[in-house]
Amino acid sequence: MSKLFLILHVLAAILAIGPVAVAASMFPPALRNAKTDPDSLPALRNLHRICRVYAVFGIAVPVFGFITASSMGVLSDPWLVISILLTAAAAAVLGLLVLPRQAAALAAVEGAPAASRMEGVAAERQTEGASAEHQTEGASGGGRAQRAQGEGSDVGPLAARLAMFTGVFNVLWAVVTILMIVRPGSTTGA
Repeated sequence: MSKLFLILHVLAAILAIGPVAVAASMFPPALRNAKTDPDSLPALRNLHRICRVYAVFGIAVPVFGFITASSMGVLSDPWLVISILLTAAAAAVLGLLVLPRQAAALAAVEGAPAASRMEGVAAERQTEGASAEHQTEGASGGGRAQRAQGEGSDVGPLAARLAMFTGVFNVLWAVVTILMIVRPGSTTGA
């Protein structure tokens, strides 16, 4: 029975954590790209959705892990305790640092084009019916407002922090994977 639980544990790790690791790693570059290319916004939304949905499915990994460890009688082994702590740390990084910042970045990118469009419409309405001289002044004022909006929606620092937190998440999972394979003190000799 422990082989079945081990298979389910490994499959859950591959199918749930793998997509989160990849999508979370792709999010920061896509965020930088979305700043200049509004057509990339759907891809950014999809990456965030993948991270959110698969993070929920990722709960199966520790559940099957506990069942497997219990059936194998290794719940108190140091390598497993360290793996459990690192898994909890990875879950905290994902849930507290990566996903909320992805949502904030997505909201910022989605809000920036709408604000720019609204400013453009307002500037256009102001210049209607005005003389050519006033139209030129209104257009330059609108340009200043759009430049200020663009400066306020700089996603570079947020993308950099997201990349860092995603890297921490991925390194934690890599260490857990190594511990699961090497298992210090294992009787299998692996």
